[in-house]
This record gives sequence, structure tokens and C-alpha cells, in this order.
Amino acid sequence: MTEETPGFDEKPDVPSGATSDDAEPKAAAPSEEEAAAPAGDDSQTAGLTAQLDQVRTALAERTADLQRLQAEYQNYRRRVERDRVTVKEIASANLLSELLPVLDDVGRAREHGELVGGFKSVAESLETTVAKLGLQQFGKEGEPFDPTIHEALMHSYAPDVTETTCVAILQPGYRIGERTIRPARVAVAEPQPGATPAAAKEEKADDEESGGTEEV
Repeated sequence: MTEETPGFDEKPDVPSGATSDDAEPKAAAPSEEEAAAPAGDDSQTAGLTAQLDQVRTALAERTADLQRLQAEYQNYRRRVERDRVTVKEIASANLLSELLPVLDDVGRAREHGELVGGFKSVAESLETTVAKLGLQQFGKEGEPFDPTIHEALMHSYAPDVTETTCVAILQPGYRIGERTIRPARVAVAEPQPGATPAAAKEEKADDEESGGTEEV
């Protein structure tokens, strides 16, 4: 007869009223903070995204404001520079307008051969100075008449012109840049009414000559 080893077949003591399931350890249930953690992370991410969008919007607005201010400043600088140049031209024009009669006297003296000696040196110095200030003389015989820069004081007809032409410069004109201080005062000549211009006559004569020698 074999002897049984005590303790191997014995079941652990179970308190009365308890089931076998109660004897096994149960997994700990998650706490309320752990259960609420994922929802809290989502709300925090949404809040950060909203703040980032606000920052981006504010940055875009400030950038647009800066660009607008920069453009306004550049326009202001250009306007100030343009006004400065205009004021300078007006001031120079007002000053040089007072010297035009003197320059006319110098021109007449040069035409009559009276520009000699010390008077010649003074006259040349004056002309050099006004040229440095931007004064330019214009008006030449033979150029077409332009009412924007010429003032016709005398009028005549001539057979050798094909358009209204300045045939004499009575007083030269003066300008500063694009600003005309005084128009050139000129005598003009127009083609004679009904007269055929010289160029047209030559062309007609060539046609007649070529037609006369053509063989039929």
C-alpha cells in the first residue's frame, strides 16, 4: 500500500461565502484621470492650432501693413524729389529770364563785331555761367516752324519752300530742360498759293523725260 504525500491534492482554503472567481486577482480598473487623458490632449491640440492660426493671421496683417507703408514711403520720396527738381527749375527760370535781355545785347554785339576786349571776356563768362545753370538757346534758320517753340513775327511767301519754314531768327529762344523760357521769335515763309513745290516739279520733269523716251 503506497503512502500519499500530503499537501499536493489539498485545495487552498477559501473563505466561506466567497466564490472561486473572487479568489483570483482582478486587473486594476483605470482611474478617472487616465480615462479622461486622451480627450484632454485633443482639446489642448485644438487650442494650440487655433492660437497658431491667430498668430499667422496677425503676421499676415502686419506684413501687409508694412508693405503698404513701404510703398507709401517710396511714393513720398519720389514726389519730394520731383517737387525739389521742379522748384529748382522754376527758381532758375525766374533768374535767367531777367538775364535774357543782356544775352540779347551780347548776341547783337557779336553780330556787329563789337564783342571785343574786356566786354568779350565778361560776355563769354556770362554765357558759360548760364549754360552751367541749364540754359539752352534754340532757333535756326531753315528749320520747320513749330508753334510750340516758335513765335512768328513776320510772314511771307517763298517759291522754294515746301512747308512753313523759319527764314530768319529775330530773337533766339531759350529753354531749361523741357521748360521753354522764351519761344524763338522768327520770320516765316510759306509756299506760294498754287505753286508747285520744287521737289514735285523735279519729279514731274523726271516722269515726263522717262515717258518721252519710252519705246512703244
